[in-house]
Amino acid sequence: AIVAAVLAGSVALLGFGLDSGIEAMASIIVIWRLTGTRLASATSERRAQQLVAVSFFLLAPYIAVEAVRALAAGDRAETSIAGLILTAGTAVFEPALGLAKRRIGARLGSAATAGEGTQNLLCAYLAMAVFAGLAANTLLGAWWLDGVVALGISAWAVVEGQRAWAGRSCGCAPRPGAPC
Repeated sequence: AIVAAVLAGSVALLGFGLDSGIEAMASIIVIWRLTGTRLASATSERRAQQLVAVSFFLLAPYIAVEAVRALAAGDRAETSIAGLILTAGTAVFEPALGLAKRRIGARLGSAATAGEGTQNLLCAYLAMAVFAGLAANTLLGAWWLDGVVALGISAWAVVEGQRAWAGRSCGCAPRPGAPC
């Protein structure tokens, strides 16, 4: 996605590609959280929540700045068949993965795991928005949608980062002793 974004000059597709990398990092954080003595550690859970939140915060400013720059300069993304295929595939398969991780996170009382599932859902919604922007640009010449979609991605990343930081990303009701 990153290579396709650079070739097409698409900020939204770049945001999608970078989010995929951040999502992979969040998966590694959750694996770390669920191994060894950290499995029963509230301190490890909180640290994992914060690391997942930071992964959201890493994406937002870069994409926002690039989107504003592209919109102000009138940069027009080119058609990206690879980008259209990648985003369509992600939009189809990622929601099931995200929902499964959120359910597992709720069962484990792990907001970090649920937050990582939320990242998968964010990736799916992001893929849908990027696909729509790429398709509209290709079919209708709506070049500005790329920057608008990228700004939406940036804003959503901040909101989800705040939710993950607060431990509210799993959507589960708090239970005594449970971190979410």
